[in-house]
Amino acid sequence: MSALLVIETPRLRLRPIRESDLDDLARLNADLGVMRYVGAGRPMTRQQSWRQIALVMGHQQMRGYSILAIEERASGAFLGRSGPWFPLGWPMLEVGWLVDPRRQGEGIATEAGRASLEWCFRQPGVEQVCSLIHPENAPSARVAAKLGGKLERTIDDGSFSTAVDLWVYRRPAPAIGQ
Repeated sequence: MSALLVIETPRLRLRPIRESDLDDLARLNADLGVMRYVGAGRPMTRQQSWRQIALVMGHQQMRGYSILAIEERASGAFLGRSGPWFPLGWPMLEVGWLVDPRRQGEGIATEAGRASLEWCFRQPGVEQVCSLIHPENAPSARVAAKLGGKLERTIDDGSFSTAVDLWVYRRPAPAIGQ
């Protein structure tokens, strides 16, 4: 079995979500402001957050990668989640982000999203990656645009719990001489 995925930036460590993250994740998932654009747009209970951790761990087992905890390297603080995600029924490999509202506006989503995209594009055969973003989630749309994403279309065919905008990133062209 391959080693668990860890992605580091100068400021962040994206590492596997673990059961000990339950308190932090449950706090974020219980926040209506955080969850209004995620999934069905409703806060989650502690039990639902535990199941979410189990789902992420199962995805890791099945795919070899999964959504990661965003951790501040200097303090070890749990800041949210980001990383690669590709469950059955998704249009393509996805990178998303969710950041603790106390730390929003610091560029954490952009930094984590960029690091996750770079990891995705280092994988063989990955030519495009998406972010699925609620149409009213302007902050996440701004992050997607900063990362080079292009809004391709809105998916409103019942595949997801609500309509989502499909933002697509394409593999960057290799630098000259590579």
